[in-house]
Amino acid sequence: MHIEESLKLDFKDVLIRPKRSTLTSRAQVELQREFVFHHSGKTYHGIPIIAANMDSTGTMEMAAALGKHQMSVALHKHYDEASLIAYFSGLQKKSTSFYSMGITQADFDKFSAVMNHAHNAIEYVCIDVANGYTEGFINFVKKVRTSYPHLTIMAGNVVTGDITEELILAGADIVKVGIGPGSVCTTRKMTGVGYPQLSAVIECADAAHGLGGQICADGGCVVPGDLAKAFGAGADFIMLGGMLAGHDECAGDLVERDGQQFKSFYGMSSRAAMDKYAGGVAKYRASEGKEVLLPYRGPVEASLLDILGGVRSACTYVGAHKLKELTKRTTFIRVTQQLNEVFGKS
Repeated sequence: MHIEESLKLDFKDVLIRPKRSTLTSRAQVELQREFVFHHSGKTYHGIPIIAANMDSTGTMEMAAALGKHQMSVALHKHYDEASLIAYFSGLQKKSTSFYSMGITQADFDKFSAVMNHAHNAIEYVCIDVANGYTEGFINFVKKVRTSYPHLTIMAGNVVTGDITEELILAGADIVKVGIGPGSVCTTRKMTGVGYPQLSAVIECADAAHGLGGQICADGGCVVPGDLAKAFGAGADFIMLGGMLAGHDECAGDLVERDGQQFKSFYGMSSRAAMDKYAGGVAKYRASEGKEVLLPYRGPVEASLLDILGGVRSACTYVGAHKLKELTKRTTFIRVTQQLNEVFGKS
């Protein structure tokens, strides 16, 4: 047993301190980023926000909506082979949509079939598991990198610098960071395992950037200011689930309760997801997600503009002309300690 006593923080624990700025309008802020990926050698250009590969948000309809703003989607892994072939084969231009998969042999075989029939139209892959600390996961990343050296690979989830480095050395271009911070994730409650997301982003970004890799902050963002904090902490990409849920582009039917419309949203390790895709929760495990009803929010466009407007505004407060400058212009102020002192809490 070991107790680590260094300070660890979540997004709610800090604010960004404003600084002098020469910007006169939010419209002057450039949110597009350009990356050349360490292993694939491919160049990315766009706004580095990705819809999560949950079956409600990681949809082809969401990809079309976010694509208009140069943002991306990680398609959920439960699309059938024919649908994925049709989607990637039918793209008129190069897409930053991620093909998502697990780490079983069946996952690899399905991906290989889609790649063959879609004439290698896939350029981005998300290898996604809840626990990125297993030897089998790291070996699977190596397998995909060896089999498809031209692909840009995002892999996760992890929360510490050591495994971030190991995944990049194994072939990942982007490491997905976050265990337990999602709004419909109950991993921390059910297992006691996790890591405060702001500190995870800071530490994993430092590890990744030292090896020429990138990270994607996955989970914990509930308002646009949280994205600004994640980018300020060093995140190269941000993955959103709950902030994009409840819209027309999300899968699922509308539910009416007391005259108000809702859409279902659930974690991919929840009982609802496992009942749908695995025939129920296996006897050897527990559900690590929950299902909620979110008020119906209409088209996602308004929410996207709200998110982008918030990040642009954050950049103007600290004088960052470009999104890539935000982390260099960010000074975090701890607020939780001050509140605890005010209310007399230790």
